[in-house]
Amino acid sequence: MAASSRTTPLPDGTPMPVFGLGTWRMGESARARAAEVAALKLGLDLGATLIDTAEMYGEGGAEEIIAEAVQGRRDGLFLVSKVYPHNASRAGVVAACERSLKRLKTDRIELYLLHWSGSHPFAETLARFEQLVKAGKIRHWGVSNFDHGDMEEVWGLKGGPNGGGGACASDQVLYNLTRRGPEFDLIPAARKRSMPIMAYSPLEQGRLTRKPGLEAVAKRHGVSIYQVALAWTLAQPGVIAIPKATKPEHVRENIAAQDIKLTKEDLAAIDRDFPPPKSKTSLGML
Repeated sequence: MAASSRTTPLPDGTPMPVFGLGTWRMGESARARAAEVAALKLGLDLGATLIDTAEMYGEGGAEEIIAEAVQGRRDGLFLVSKVYPHNASRAGVVAACERSLKRLKTDRIELYLLHWSGSHPFAETLARFEQLVKAGKIRHWGVSNFDHGDMEEVWGLKGGPNGGGGACASDQVLYNLTRRGPEFDLIPAARKRSMPIMAYSPLEQGRLTRKPGLEAVAKRHGVSIYQVALAWTLAQPGVIAIPKATKPEHVRENIAAQDIKLTKEDLAAIDRDFPPPKSKTSLGML
């Protein structure tokens, strides 16, 4: 079954797939390389077009895995990578991006993120992001692990002709059924700016708590609780899910979750098991 082609718009209107393939912990073991490449190829065969990675993943190893998996099929893909905070200085950003491009064996990255806030002033990082956009090395830039307060600071930054901090294309955060904190203020603020949220670890790394409502919904649809959890994430407006899988059966299950249509009753049962936040909570991070 082919993956859904559903997209959500970036602030400038560019469509971005709402489902992607995660690569955290890939590229760390030579013995696992063949299976990791095969998993990504299977995801692409089934219609996925978004792949998320970072220079941190396997210290560049995951980017090399992706390069092998997408060989001969780069056009039409949406690649996301991230720069380490310690590489986010005026000089470091450009050099780090060039290294990622080399490992990915490509001439551009569709979305380039600051992995988390570090010691370098974001205004400096933003200036280099804008330089990379102008040079065609990246198409868009964004951040990761930024809470609502952090995002307000980013949005308030002035920049070049492309809009300064207001051009931030996405914020990638830990968000799933058991980590619903971003719903309190971050996600509503992002929606007002038409900025998608990328949900990493949407399946809580396979450690979801089994609860009656969730299991009942899974039974009604004839799927696993993890597929329901992924379908729930994908049902949130302006949210992009990037589950990571290396086993073929898990790749297929994740792809199939896009076709699950949760009802109002399903969503109510899930809310009873995993209530939305009623107050501000700290942003989780893995």
